[in-house]
Amino acid sequence: MSLSFTISAPSLGFRPELQRKINQKTKPIGSLGRLEGIALQIGLIQQTLSPSLIKPHIVVFAADHGIAESGVSQYPQEVTHQMVKNFLEGGAAINTFCGQNSIELVVTDAGVKGNFDKKQDNFLDLKIAHGTNNFLEKPAMNEKECWKCIEQGSTVVKEIAKKGTNIIGFGEMGIGNTSSASLILHHLTGLKLVECVGSGTGLNERGIDKKLTILKQADRKYPKNMKPFEVLTTFGGFEIAHMVGGMLEAAQQKMIVLVDGFIATAAAMMAHALYPQSKEYMIFSHQSGEYGHAHMLEHLRVMPLLLLGMRLGEGTGCAIAYPLLESAVNFLNNMSSFAAAGVSETKKN
Repeated sequence: MSLSFTISAPSLGFRPELQRKINQKTKPIGSLGRLEGIALQIGLIQQTLSPSLIKPHIVVFAADHGIAESGVSQYPQEVTHQMVKNFLEGGAAINTFCGQNSIELVVTDAGVKGNFDKKQDNFLDLKIAHGTNNFLEKPAMNEKECWKCIEQGSTVVKEIAKKGTNIIGFGEMGIGNTSSASLILHHLTGLKLVECVGSGTGLNERGIDKKLTILKQADRKYPKNMKPFEVLTTFGGFEIAHMVGGMLEAAQQKMIVLVDGFIATAAAMMAHALYPQSKEYMIFSHQSGEYGHAHMLEHLRVMPLLLLGMRLGEGTGCAIAYPLLESAVNFLNNMSSFAAAGVSETKKN
């Protein structure tokens, strides 16, 4: 099998006109800071002077990880199943923030250990298996499973795009998935593993040391020069691979891609490694409090919108950051220009 996405970066021919519109608003040039950059990026993605945010969605992909059985998390594996039930019952942080900001939430079972009897419009059963293999013993998944994840993630986004949605955020749930993300970071950047491993769900120093020891032991079993797809099959989670497919499809559809924290950025790194142009459609919502996320953002050469110390996952960073995108679009569309307002522009030296 082979990847079949067609992704091109937004045309920059439109940039001077768009930048001129931003600069001619009744404000000193650059005085709206990052909002001006967001407005420029969104306008370039949509190739318009009057961008819009239509039917925002966040998709949470949930799956379990075999490595959790080796003691890398302070929470038991069944929490993944319990939290997905919480999402479906509307009781999680992501439900609260999506409701607050009128974002439609979609929850998927990408490979949770356990089943669900929920028959809800916002729930998708995409289960690959009841969790990945323990990569301490063998690769997390085989190539066929990984391709199926990418294909299913792509299909989810295609169906959402049919609704007219032009902005989508990605979140996740999966006990043990910071271990997968840490090893993806390690292999895609060459950073030492100790620089990639953090507390995850809240491990203390002793717990982090144990986690690092386990991940070093696992890492020694595999080659150091693996290609990105091999890294994904070896260490990835079903939810991460689904996000890779979803992000690539969203970029192909020329949608705005909102990226959450450490795990979602691992998927973004993988998407970028496979299709570098996909990064042009991504907006990174926040810098996670999880150790290692700053390295991911530095590797991608991107600046997150928020620094709140959040490390919950679930797509919560996307939901919190979304109003900033609304503000960027609104100032571009609704703020008067110097000419329209009869306000004098800065003197030309």
